[in-house]
Amino acid sequence: MSYLMNSSEILQTIQMIDQQHLDVRTVTMGISLLDCAASSAASCAEKVYEKICRKAENLVSESRSIEQEYGIPIVNKRVSVTPISLVAASCDDKDYAPIAKAMDRAAKTVGIDFIGGFSALAQKGFTESDLCLVRSIPGSLAETHLVCSSVNVGSTRAGINMDAVALMGKVIRETAELDPMGCAKLVVFCNAVEDNPFMAGAFHGVGEPECVINVGVSGPGVVAHALKSCKGEKIDVVAETIKRTAFKITRMGQLVAQEASRRLHVPFGVVDLSLAPTPAIGDSVAEILELIGLERCGTHGTTAALALLNDAVKKGGVMASSHVGGLSGAFIPVSEDAGMIRAAEEGALSIDKLEAMTCVCSVGLDMIAVPGDTSAETLSAIIADEAAIGMINNKTTAVRLIPAIGKTVGERIDFGGLLGSAPVMPLHSGSASAFIERGGRIPAPLHSLKN
Repeated sequence: MSYLMNSSEILQTIQMIDQQHLDVRTVTMGISLLDCAASSAASCAEKVYEKICRKAENLVSESRSIEQEYGIPIVNKRVSVTPISLVAASCDDKDYAPIAKAMDRAAKTVGIDFIGGFSALAQKGFTESDLCLVRSIPGSLAETHLVCSSVNVGSTRAGINMDAVALMGKVIRETAELDPMGCAKLVVFCNAVEDNPFMAGAFHGVGEPECVINVGVSGPGVVAHALKSCKGEKIDVVAETIKRTAFKITRMGQLVAQEASRRLHVPFGVVDLSLAPTPAIGDSVAEILELIGLERCGTHGTTAALALLNDAVKKGGVMASSHVGGLSGAFIPVSEDAGMIRAAEEGALSIDKLEAMTCVCSVGLDMIAVPGDTSAETLSAIIADEAAIGMINNKTTAVRLIPAIGKTVGERIDFGGLLGSAPVMPLHSGSASAFIERGGRIPAPLHSLKN
């Protein structure tokens, strides 16, 4: 599929890039590491390092070449790999930190921004390798800079592995105590997808090709700019405006994806339509919701406005790309969105409202700072709530929580760069310990029986 753009579209795109924060958020190369299995973590790590360096050696240079030739900013160049719990299953060692360090070293060698896939899929139960990986997460994230980790604890077809939920609360707590930044690189999923190009949850699924290029586009600022011309118009006009804008954004992503695929001699996978905000003023999903008609993101009506936005983005984007996948919707990370930060600081946006919003948006409770003394059981309970939303609604949901060690409600934790900063948000005081300590598995819902 190829696209011809007329002069008007070209000028519009230039304006979007120059004034409205339009960019390609990431070009992510997925790499299968299934052939890197070995009997020791050291041998496996050596194979992992060699293959990543070999496959991704030209990813950054070719992405920069596309940026220069087309004038399209590509903010991140990333790699995702096969979940390491699968790759390392034949290792005799119980600590997978050497493999994480090899991933980190490879990422630095090829010059990418992040590498994802220090991951496990445990929606129905743990293998020995899954447990080894999960227990290796805190130390591995503390000792690396670019490695991202994820664990899938539930799915619509399998139910929710409450043993995994309980363990991940402890892992998040331990990770925060070693290095709070590690929690920003750790996601707990329900219904994780195999072709997600966005960190920290990207991994290369076992159903994917040997190597693939996935592109994540963005453009909250472009959507916000378009909506400024809709003041006083009916909701139908708002939806149509978002849809048309998403189409333009996705066409650019398709162009970059095809060009990267051609230059790197790697199959094109998907364009992910997700609106991914940044801390920059004017690049905010919260601002879009407020332009739709809310005084402040988080007030009554926010969930409905977000549902409208998410649906219109998908309808507009799906017609502009030959393959749409990943998560594709609107992200609502608190620390990475200036409007969300403002709403949380003013008390308009609570964790309960964010949870309701995740029913209709792309992922889940994302980049939320919680008090430093939050218990592991409370963290697990939040994960369980979000996984239940994903399981029942047959959608991907996720949790990325950051216990702000030594801080309390109202204080702020800073991450820098695209990760931004987050106000510490209040949680409910009641305990869910007895619920979490039960363990076992929440059965899959009736509508999982589709065969």
